[in-house]
Amino acid sequence: MKAIVVHQYGGPEVLKFEDYPDPVPGPGEVLVRVAASSVNPIDYKRRAGLTKDFYPLQFPGLIGVDLAGTIVKLGPGVEGFLIGDRVFAMADNTYAELCVVKTAALAKVPEGLDLIQAAALPLVTVTGNQLLAATGIKAGQTVLVVGAAGNVGRSAVFTAKDRGATVIAGILKRQMDELKSIGADRAVATDDDTAIADLPPLDAVADTVGGKTAEKVIARVKPAGVYASVVGPPPNAALYPSVKQMQVFSHFDRKTLEYMAAAVRDGKLVIPIGEKLPLRDAAEAQAQAEKGGAGKILLVA
Repeated sequence: MKAIVVHQYGGPEVLKFEDYPDPVPGPGEVLVRVAASSVNPIDYKRRAGLTKDFYPLQFPGLIGVDLAGTIVKLGPGVEGFLIGDRVFAMADNTYAELCVVKTAALAKVPEGLDLIQAAALPLVTVTGNQLLAATGIKAGQTVLVVGAAGNVGRSAVFTAKDRGATVIAGILKRQMDELKSIGADRAVATDDDTAIADLPPLDAVADTVGGKTAEKVIARVKPAGVYASVVGPPPNAALYPSVKQMQVFSHFDRKTLEYMAAAVRDGKLVIPIGEKLPLRDAAEAQAQAEKGGAGKILLVA
């Protein structure tokens, strides 16, 4: 098969489109012909060696977390999946034409959802859902989602609205035109200190940004409120001992992915697709992704 092979840590230029041995499914695994993968921050951080202390690469190795495709072979003991099933997953080594996936990490793509589009969803939608769930927000409460224009943020906003919460989208001034597609009740410009200071007391914050913004918004959380983040606690977290602080690490959950994907299919959740590039152009795709932007970049195999 062809795959994006990494021989050393470095910039996007270390991503090489090369021949690589076909993977073979073991017990409880399936072989998926990849229709598309997507570019996530964990992919380029791993390529650069920023995660080597806890998520190292073995060279020559493959990267990639998201995939959507079609099952072409079943390993021993597989139940619940058939050859020809359209599936998507959070897996390993997805920047490739073929990928082995454990069935425990696999879900079927809902009818009516485009298979290529499905590749954009696993990591960001599950992470956003689990980030919001960590806040414990309930109907009638108010949550601020920081970084709401991003794909994890959009997923958190949808989950909060589906729970009946009042949702404030924390976005930049230049992103205000995106509020309608984000789906929040209102927005606050997180690059406007006055606007942040004018926020009402918050029951919870779901943070995808961190840094200086986190330092400002944690001050708006009610005593006994919750501050959940995918990027770690605010630098000034110790100043707010009455706020329950939680760091969220996403993990695959089939029901969550199916629920979020159905919302995308039905137009209730918008995950913008920025660009679709062939797999061989993974270096260009990661270089673009590192510059930022709300749209997911897909690698089509």
